[in-house]
Amino acid sequence: MSKITRESLMTLEAYHKARPEMRQQAIEERRKRSVRLGEHLNLLFENELLMRYQIQEMLRVEKIFDDEGIQDELGAYNPLVPDGSNFKATMMLEYPNESERRLALSKLLGVEHKMFVQVEGQPRVYAIANEDLDRTTADKTSSVHFMRFELTPEMKKSLKAGAQMMVGCDHKEYPMHVETLPDDTLASLVSDLT
Repeated sequence: MSKITRESLMTLEAYHKARPEMRQQAIEERRKRSVRLGEHLNLLFENELLMRYQIQEMLRVEKIFDDEGIQDELGAYNPLVPDGSNFKATMMLEYPNESERRLALSKLLGVEHKMFVQVEGQPRVYAIANEDLDRTTADKTSSVHFMRFELTPEMKKSLKAGAQMMVGCDHKEYPMHVETLPDDTLASLVSDLT
């Protein structure tokens, strides 16, 4: 998959015109690429469209016109674009109540390393998490983690041939998985593999 370049971005004026349609596309794409594990864990599988939208939104909101600012946004979001051999995801631990969230995050230390995908008939692939910086302290984990799931050529081949994929977490405080992904979710993820 190709990375987003400065030249491929819209000007702020062009984005202003295209924004309502792009926003609707991003909402639909997020819906399709979100996998909920129980009540509190949401895994959003990122892709080029979602990262392009995020970059364009950041440039719009922050009114960034200069090359350095644009390069900073590209540097922040391009690492979340899949490379063709992996899935990249943002994991969000969602607890609306602050005291409940604080307690849960203290119990979920290391949860980011217990996230997995498993292609039908293949071994589990655990997430490589937070490659940009560590988001966990000695007392608690973060409510947001960024992760990459590296697939073997055999896994990619199986998915392209129609294999199903399980997504899960095997942390002792949050054991949860989804055995069967919706067809549109799986198809969208398979499109990340080149």
